[in-house]
Amino acid sequence: MTDAWDRMSPERQRRLIRVAATEFAAAGYQGASLNAIIRRCGLSKSSFYYVVPGKRELYDLVIRELSADLAGRIRIPRPEELAGPAFWPELAALFDRLIAAAAEDEGSTALGRMIYGPGPDEAAGATWTGIEGWIGEALRVGRESGAVRDDLPPALQRRLVFAVLRAMDEWSLTEVEPGTDLGALARAQYDAIRRLLRDESEKFRTSP
Repeated sequence: MTDAWDRMSPERQRRLIRVAATEFAAAGYQGASLNAIIRRCGLSKSSFYYVVPGKRELYDLVIRELSADLAGRIRIPRPEELAGPAFWPELAALFDRLIAAAAEDEGSTALGRMIYGPGPDEAAGATWTGIEGWIGEALRVGRESGAVRDDLPPALQRRLVFAVLRAMDEWSLTEVEPGTDLGALARAQYDAIRRLLRDESEKFRTSP
């Protein structure tokens, strides 16, 4: 699939990903119609199946492409960039970028609905593994610099933060009512994470 996908024009790639993401997010993996996706993309069935063997492969491709696009747009800081007094300001900025990305691009919302909904685990699992790995490294840097409390075992702290962030993200995608101030919600979520992790005697204290 990689060679055929690479030979497809960027415009057609983007259209296929956008159309498929919309269908998967709205109908779920089981309910999504490949025929509807093919028709909306303006592709023949032979052209489509030359690039993508089936629904499972398309689902995984959409998650990988949208995840890579989101990561590129929000600029996830390297863990070492969080050292010292930069830890909390960098995380606050990351929360802001995530909210902005969700507001300006429906693909980000579609990605969230796909990875939280029932469907194949391979691509979604790889996405979650990468996120949890980054959280673990970020916490390690925060603990070493005194920005994060170190009275919990690192593995437990990583799993706790991962679970809380995942719950916040899923709730924001599935439960938020129209008209909600997403910026205020993001700030409240950030403050909750900060209260969970901050050592009140930390050297690099931020304002309340």
